[in-house]
Amino acid sequence: MGKILVIDDERPIRRTLCEILEFEKFQVDQAENGEDGLKMAQENEYDVILCDIKMPKMDGLEVLEKIQELTYDPAIVMISGHGTIDTAVDALKKGAFDYLPKPPDLNRLLVTVRNAMDKKELVQETKVLKKKLNKVKSANIIGESKAIKDVIDVINKVASTDARVLITGGNGSGKELVARQIHEKSIRAKSPLIEVNCAAIPSELIESELFGHEKGAFTSAHKQRKGNFENANGGTLFLDEIGDMSLSAQAKVLRALQENRITRVGGEKEIKVNVRVVAATNKDLKEEIEKGNFREDLYHRLSVIVIQNPSLNERKEDIPLLAEFFSKQICEDHGVALKKVNDDGIKELQKINWTGNIREFRNVMERLIILCNNEITEKDVIDFARPLSQS
Repeated sequence: MGKILVIDDERPIRRTLCEILEFEKFQVDQAENGEDGLKMAQENEYDVILCDIKMPKMDGLEVLEKIQELTYDPAIVMISGHGTIDTAVDALKKGAFDYLPKPPDLNRLLVTVRNAMDKKELVQETKVLKKKLNKVKSANIIGESKAIKDVIDVINKVASTDARVLITGGNGSGKELVARQIHEKSIRAKSPLIEVNCAAIPSELIESELFGHEKGAFTSAHKQRKGNFENANGGTLFLDEIGDMSLSAQAKVLRALQENRITRVGGEKEIKVNVRVVAATNKDLKEEIEKGNFREDLYHRLSVIVIQNPSLNERKEDIPLLAEFFSKQICEDHGVALKKVNDDGIKELQKINWTGNIREFRNVMERLIILCNNEITEKDVIDFARPLSQS
């Protein structure tokens, strides 16, 4: 359960609040004045602070202002037996979560505390999600090798246009990151980037996923649903692993690219869309065309610009930069001190055959950071990376 601090100069009130909250399995500390309460709030992290307004030495509103300067963000509930509406409004304007009159009603007290706990959890989850989202959005392509510089050069040239792009490369080589960079550097950057993994969606559902469906179009179509082409309108649609798309869906994608119009499954109305399509595949689409698995006309529609994303084995000179980047990212995620790979460790990493590309490299770096001491050595790489990463 959560950790709560009760600040009140009246002992009977403190005792009553503590008994109620402890009975509900909260961990409760108490302070008899504002100065002591502020000191305890500085030395500990509380989820909720219940603070009286009228107290000697330092009143509750001053405590409220001081607590908001702390490095963490507890929910603060003000309580008072002498308050007015103006006092309550003032407290809320200054950042209090809620205001309770004395003596507090038991049910309202518990509801307020639980709501404060819920809000704190939601705020924390939102911060984590925003942090992850910002990390994804701000992720740049890491590397200074000729192979990766050539990719970045093409991205910079093509991003400002509306030309369709086909990204090829092995699994885990970073094709999604290339697509994201193209979108972020384009005039469509403020509009949605919708990502679709064609290999992860069953063939019988891919058309509904891409084009949407009308109510009653099939058994489980209980209501109308927009597809990814509509959701990406004005922005970019990234079709990952397009080589796994069914032939019937390929035909509809081709029509959408030719006419800039789509029709929902089960519908008759044509819907105009303005979407830039970027596709990616780990397959040789020319071979798939010969096998009859991929439409040649769709291939030519998609491959106005082809970007061949290099494997990690083709850019091993980037491993020092990648190791530094992932080390900072992973250590931050795990809340541990930064760990570095020494020069001999880097050389050992460069000897590995990275069949899983950047995705495999990141997993190995995470393993090394978890299992090794402050400096990751050649021996660490031999012990923890190579046996697990090489077949």
